[in-house]
Amino acid sequence: MTEQLDQNPDLQKVVKPVTEVKEWLVNYVGNQFAQEFPGNDDVGVTVEMIIEIVSKEFPEFLLCVAEENFIRGYQQAINDVEEGEKLFKEHSKKNNA
Repeated sequence: MTEQLDQNPDLQKVVKPVTEVKEWLVNYVGNQFAQEFPGNDDVGVTVEMIIEIVSKEFPEFLLCVAEENFIRGYQQAINDVEEGEKLFKEHSKKNNA
């Protein structure tokens, strides 16, 4: 099976209900999909399915997670650029000395 470069393979992982919250969420999402797509009861609940249901029913939660992730990623990029500039200046000083 070829993996698409633009898709996270974790989205297709079946979620195992190993905690109380996961058990509730997997059952809830499974029931929602069973109502939407009858006859697919034997299909495991994937991360992608959970995201789809949560995005429909609790979008403000996912929006907060996405915003926080974006801000942290942006900050990390700024930190990486600053560190790279610092290393470049140090390297230039050594080579010019």
